[in-house]
Amino acid sequence: MTVTVDLSGRVAVVTGGTRGVGAGIARAFLEAGAEVVLCARRPPDEPVTAEGRTARFLPLDLRDPEAVDAFFARVEDEHGRLDTLVNNAGGTPFRLLADGGSARHARVFELNLTTPLTASLAAYEVMRGQRGGGSILMIGSVSGGRPSPGTAAYGAAKAGLDSLARSMAVEWAPAVRVNTLVLGMVRTELSHLHYGDDAGIAAVGRTVPAGRLAEPAEVGDACVFLASDRAAYITGASLLVHGGGERPAFLDAATANRDAPPPAASPVRLTSPPPPTPPSTANKES
Repeated sequence: MTVTVDLSGRVAVVTGGTRGVGAGIARAFLEAGAEVVLCARRPPDEPVTAEGRTARFLPLDLRDPEAVDAFFARVEDEHGRLDTLVNNAGGTPFRLLADGGSARHARVFELNLTTPLTASLAAYEVMRGQRGGGSILMIGSVSGGRPSPGTAAYGAAKAGLDSLARSMAVEWAPAVRVNTLVLGMVRTELSHLHYGDDAGIAAVGRTVPAGRLAEPAEVGDACVFLASDRAAYITGASLLVHGGGERPAFLDAATANRDAPPPAASPVRLTSPPPPTPPSTANKES
């Protein structure tokens, strides 16, 4: 039996959907038949298309709450409804905590935690009053569940985002479902900035149990499923989309230690003379 997801007649908003993971999500919704609206501060370098259809782009600074409210009111007015919001916009530069200063780290929190809250509140006002309610998806990260040196503020924000989604799911049920996709490493057009050339990307991919980085389309497929009626009873959940996670470092260390030659014996320095050796009793007559 072929399982298909048809989102024809549905309207989806993808924040930061102009490139990378966001564009992959947008294409997946287009392929499923949905109308897709993208928002970001800058337009895409080229239109985001799939199956001969093109996502609509509207400029938006998610850090401006009044602009966010106006954006979602416009979507409702011009498209008639809003079925799905994908809070994809986010990111961070590599910056050690002691090197950043509180103001810079606060901006990371704002982009990755406050703006999804702002967008979700505005989307909820549209979804709560329409037939069928709606679905909100948070794009989280494995960084929110493990130490994240160099991106600590980002990891903390993603941990908060997952918690926020679970609370939203309880407060806004049953009209609006809220779920989180917890992503691992995804291969995008910017992967070389983090992992180097193709050989470096492949080497990094081999650290993942699945043997490679995810593709944006695979993240999109997971989003389409959670937004569809096939996930009608799934809310307040965290879906791991990370290829099996990260291989524990101690396993490689243990393997390396097991294969290494035994260490050379070191001289033992005694602090007192050893006791005398007893005479041999092997041939002693009774």
